[in-house]
Amino acid sequence: MKVTRAVVTGMGIITPLGCDLQQYWQALLAGQCGIEKITRFDVSDYPTKIAAEVKDFDVAKYLDKKEARRMDLSEQYAVAAAQNAVDDSGLDLNKIDLDRVGVVVGSGIGGISTFEKQHEILLTSGPGRVSPFFIPMMIIDMCAGMVSLRFGFRGPNYGTVSACASSAHAIADAFRIIQRGEADIMLTGGAESTITPSSLAGFCSARALSERNDEPHKSSRPFDKDRDGFVMGEGSAMIVLESLEHAQARGARIYAEIIGTGMTCDAYHITAPLPDGAGARKAMTIAIKDAGLKPDDIGYINSHGTATNLGDIAETKAIKAVFGDRANKVPVNSTKSMVGHLLGTAGSAELITSILSLLSGKLHPTINLENPDPECDLDYVPCHARDAKFDVFISNSFGFGGHNVTIVGRRFNG
Repeated sequence: MKVTRAVVTGMGIITPLGCDLQQYWQALLAGQCGIEKITRFDVSDYPTKIAAEVKDFDVAKYLDKKEARRMDLSEQYAVAAAQNAVDDSGLDLNKIDLDRVGVVVGSGIGGISTFEKQHEILLTSGPGRVSPFFIPMMIIDMCAGMVSLRFGFRGPNYGTVSACASSAHAIADAFRIIQRGEADIMLTGGAESTITPSSLAGFCSARALSERNDEPHKSSRPFDKDRDGFVMGEGSAMIVLESLEHAQARGARIYAEIIGTGMTCDAYHITAPLPDGAGARKAMTIAIKDAGLKPDDIGYINSHGTATNLGDIAETKAIKAVFGDRANKVPVNSTKSMVGHLLGTAGSAELITSILSLLSGKLHPTINLENPDPECDLDYVPCHARDAKFDVFISNSFGFGGHNVTIVGRRFNG
């Protein structure tokens, strides 16, 4: 079977560090942190009072008031990031076959703020007052549905759900759809908005979150000995993934090429990774082999790097197992040190970050890595950005439930 090459021709992002690609990238290079005290609800009774909220999102740029009221915030983010990606790609919707354009969007939790609000209405005012838009505002697949409605894309369309690996799975699926020749273009990525009372309470009860409330900008500390959990974030990140033939025929700018993916499951624990990182190791190994490469070909790793005690150690062990003696020579960083954990959006945001790193020849720092954990002894690009020339990268995403996804990208070379 002929395998079609897949290239990235558009990118759009809505994050705690900005809703514009260059603003986001410059903030990362500068080591800025988007984590602050939560503003959306009273956190007095919560052990964790901080998160990375999107701060400068203007929904009116993308949706009228009526449309916006009928969407969960996660769906608003998805539509906005998708619009930015389509605009960035230069696609002329009047000149493409909309039956050959699909949408796959991942989300870990979906419209939980809508669920909370409508449940409160049910309890206080009765079932007759619940919104008729409650279900479509809540269900995870509607991010993909709303994006397709906006643009009229009639190809493969669905949502992926695998906790923090959700958008990485979405991109992996979209990549395969392009490879198989089932679509010419896939709009893919993730969307998440879960900074809500019940989400925060649940993660706090699971003892998963940092409680460094007095120092929000220092709270997310991947690979640092003093890390005490991840920090919740939110947003959306979308890419236009296109067959090489289609992109070249329309004279598209090509950012990078996606060349491989690996997906595994730990089958070990609902939240903890395998202690030796075997599931992550297999995902990386499969992805590199799928790309037709060897570990020596990889020049940069964007880690999952959540700042959890078990997760950071397991990922470090996995990288060592894959790269052997070369592990200490491959730069690894964590975007989550600055934007928090975007949950279902993390994978797509970090893929975009990897592409920006590839194109600029610069790696953003892993901030707050001031006291390295002895068990985390790789080159994590601590505290300061650096120049780095490489042609191939991998981006890791791991999720509760033992889900592991690795995506391989490279510089486009014709």
